[in-house]
Amino acid sequence: MNKFSAWLQAIRPRTLPLALSSTILGSFIAASEKAFHWQVFVLASLTTVFLQILSNLANDYGDFIKGTDKADRTGPARMVQSGMIKPGQMVTAITIVSLLSLAFGTWLIFTGTRGNGPGIKIFYFLLGLGAITAAVKYTIGKKPYGYIGLGDLFVFIFFGLTGVIGTYYLHTQHLRYDILLPATSVGLLSAGVLNINNIRDYQSDMQASKRTLVVMIGSRWAKIYHLTLLAGAVITGSLYTLINFKSGYQWLFLLTTPLLLTNMITVFNFSKPIELNVELKKLAFSTLLFSFSFGIGLLF
Repeated sequence: MNKFSAWLQAIRPRTLPLALSSTILGSFIAASEKAFHWQVFVLASLTTVFLQILSNLANDYGDFIKGTDKADRTGPARMVQSGMIKPGQMVTAITIVSLLSLAFGTWLIFTGTRGNGPGIKIFYFLLGLGAITAAVKYTIGKKPYGYIGLGDLFVFIFFGLTGVIGTYYLHTQHLRYDILLPATSVGLLSAGVLNINNIRDYQSDMQASKRTLVVMIGSRWAKIYHLTLLAGAVITGSLYTLINFKSGYQWLFLLTTPLLLTNMITVFNFSKPIELNVELKKLAFSTLLFSFSFGIGLLF
């Protein structure tokens, strides 16, 4: 593997569509109100992508420093642990991507809050700093929240609520209470992706004293929790549709239900953890498809 391939694997491009799901859905909802702005969408997408890359790089480095990653890990190989990327190089990359996230996030704030007072700008700036900190602190630091079972909560907040509601506001300059429902859908599905990852790594995380939620509640309850996450996403999406029903096209997102159901069944019945690698990718794709179909249904 050459250096370019190593950095590409560290960035983990397959995770990026999942990160864009919240931005896409928030933008679609705004577009359904004829309040869509291309500049906001592009900047929000770039900021989200850089935050996801930051999270991936920090995770690679943090798990190496704590000795969590081993050569025989079930998931994709980690680049610092494998020696393809030196720890110092990874720290430099984390710093650069943090600055890029901050730069594009600041540009997004000033673009999306144009005409607003300084209060809303300060609020979004603090929210952006919180997102950058969360991306880094998942596995880095003395008390990384990914090691104390809080990863699911942070994914739900930043990849669901903040992503959808924040993007919607930057397009429309106003909020609606019911946007919380589709934002919850994306947050639950994103937490489901992390849950599959943690179920797959259950044994190695337990041995490394990485107390993910799965390690804390056990594999059996983690499977039930997974079912709750996916079912909850469909329910909250359906509630929003019922509240705002105008056309049958709004039920297009239910086309993803067979994919989610298949994912649930596989998670309940897998025999080898490595089988979950495929399901992780499928659920990430299903989340993106959920956002697209939900949004297109609103436009129709």
